[in-house]
Amino acid sequence: MPKEDSRTNDNLVIGRNAVIELLKSGREIENVMIAKGEHEGSINRIIAMCRENKVVIKTVDRKKLDFMCAGGNHQGVAANVPAHDYSTVDEILEYAERKNEPPFIIICDEIEDSHNLGAIIRTAEACGAHGVIIPKRRSVGLNFIVAKTSCGAVEYMRVARVGNLASTIDDLKKKNIWVYCADMDGQPWCKTDFSGGCALVVGNEGSGVGRLIKEKCDVTVSLPMCGEVNSLNASVAAGIIMYEVTRQRLKL
Repeated sequence: MPKEDSRTNDNLVIGRNAVIELLKSGREIENVMIAKGEHEGSINRIIAMCRENKVVIKTVDRKKLDFMCAGGNHQGVAANVPAHDYSTVDEILEYAERKNEPPFIIICDEIEDSHNLGAIIRTAEACGAHGVIIPKRRSVGLNFIVAKTSCGAVEYMRVARVGNLASTIDDLKKKNIWVYCADMDGQPWCKTDFSGGCALVVGNEGSGVGRLIKEKCDVTVSLPMCGEVNSLNASVAAGIIMYEVTRQRLKL
């Protein structure tokens, strides 16, 4: 049997034994990618361990896995590990309390582009947000590209990864945090009062904020669109509204 590699560039662990040891370690894992058609030997053990530890499994084309592993001997399996440790929602709220400030949180609903999430984290840090919340599924995590795009902001910004975004929003609302949805057909962003505890929901690059999440929000805010294109890049839209929240907090 050919010798397996344990790790390639950045935050990718490859090879069956290496992934098994990673799963046994208890370390945070973004997802485990398994090549289509791989169902033999230790792959079944890896699948069972993923299910036991509630780790997301992605079935991918073998050619894609070959490309991602840069020629490394992945043996049909690779795992993405975060480029930075995650925080919890409680840690985000505790940080705001320590600063004696009303919570200011960014919630990313299924942001799938690493560059967008990195840019959102960078702007959130610059605006004085206390944390960012992302879902575990159907969302990019803290991978190498996110860390690089954030230009170091990921080292300072608390990012929590939750299993159920809707219930997390319910919990925030119980703590007197108002939840604002950035989406079409809302009230003007510049005429919205963002004082007090504030959580801003930014939606998916293509479909926007999901219906269930939007229904959970207290207020929908929109940006004027004067051109032929009817939407903005997610990180650009988030940045504009984040700075309005900051402007109001600084009373500028």
